Amino acid sequence: MTQPCHSPAHARLFVLAALGLAVTLSAHDPRIAAARPTDGPLTRTTDGRPDFQGTWNNATQTPLQRPAALGLKQFYTEQERAQLRTANHDEDPAQDDPGTYNQFWWEQGEFLSQTSLIVDPPDGRIPPLTAEGERRRKARQARDPERFDGVEELNLAERCITRGAPKLPGGYNNNVLIVQTPEYVVLMHEMIHETRIIPLDGRPHLPSSIRGYLGDSRGRWEGDTLVVETTNFNDKIDQTSYNCCGGATTQLKVVERLRLADANTIDYRYTVDDPSTFSRPWTVSLPMRRVPGPIYEYACHEANYSVEGILRGARARDRK
Repeated sequence: MTQPCHSPAHARLFVLAALGLAVTLSAHDPRIAAARPTDGPLTRTTDGRPDFQGTWNNATQTPLQRPAALGLKQFYTEQERAQLRTANHDEDPAQDDPGTYNQFWWEQGEFLSQTSLIVDPPDGRIPPLTAEGERRRKARQARDPERFDGVEELNLAERCITRGAPKLPGGYNNNVLIVQTPEYVVLMHEMIHETRIIPLDGRPHLPSSIRGYLGDSRGRWEGDTLVVETTNFNDKIDQTSYNCCGGATTQLKVVERLRLADANTIDYRYTVDDPSTFSRPWTVSLPMRRVPGPIYEYACHEANYSVEGILRGARARDRK
């Protein structure tokens, strides 16, 4: 079965195929409690830790940054939230707009009670940039967004390489599979099937010379909260249109906190700290809800024919 993939402007296909390896591995690990909560008290693994295992979803239409008109308003009333207009992709597009996928393909979630995913600073917005961060922002904006001299000029998400970590919700593929043992926690995102294997044994981070798109993650327990600290990001992490921390540099450090709020909800928060880019750290609250699963394969590269089309279009634009 095939289904359209991410950007409406760069439509492509991806294949849905069953993925059960991580679930199977988890189910056959005798150290892990087999029960999965639905209602009632929270379950724990056999080593006494909160049991995060299962498939979770973070889809929401709540924006990362709070609309400036809301000022310091942190929460909607239930009546206000009910009146928020959800996107309808079945509506006719504007003139000269080719449109996008119809409503069937979108998994956008509902609005949260909070008015923005950013909960700190109090205004719900990304803090002002440093002078260096502003310089890099202006350099990016100065580039012609329709000039593609080579495939490297497309961003990393369009090239099916990465959407960065932590993952922000998008139009679809908002699931994450969590597998847990006493020594590791594994987070496998449905989007681009990126997997983070996070050790819990107290080992130090990799040397600073070893860097990656997802950084280098190390986990620890603070009571019943799983804390994950990620460093060692490479210098290309700002080159994806879906990155959690747009504009950040190799100095980025992200601290994630996962806590079971109830049997079917993870209170998930992460704090972004990059002193070369942002004038202060900032924190996102993005709850995850338990869903039945399973996770399906996201085979983006296998049908990414749009990259060739984008480059052909750029050359036609040059000739014109």
